Amino acid sequence: MKDFGQNFRKIISEHRMLFALMILLALASLALLITSLVTLSPSSAVVKVGYGDIGSFAGEDLAEMRTAGGYRDGSWVDMVAFPILAVIIGVIHNLIAVRLFVRRGDNTAKAFIAISFLIVIGAFLVLFRLLGEG
Repeated sequence: MKDFGQNFRKIISEHRMLFALMILLALASLALLITSLVTLSPSSAVVKVGYGDIGSFAGEDLAEMRTAGGYRDGSWVDMVAFPILAVIIGVIHNLIAVRLFVRRGDNTAKAFIAISFLIVIGAFLVLFRLLGEG
């Protein structure tokens, strides 16, 4: 743990861009956490929890394919995945980025943080799309 603190201080003092990306990721995941907790509605009996464009097969023939694509209903408990994702990405991914910085260098840690940020943006898009149909 002592090494982690020294490595984190090194990131703060010498690698400002990586530190800024880590702060940006933490803020984006905090925004996802707040948004997903505010929009969580336990009073709703049915919530849109997923989307699929492809239908499912009712038999072996293509002519028997049902058009079951579209939004899937579920309970509000399924939407708890968004706050969990926000916490995992906001905390754990920043810790992993410090570890990557030590083992692989500055550029690998920046790439990891950028990919994590794209995952948060994707989660926002999915969450708003599901909320718009609910």
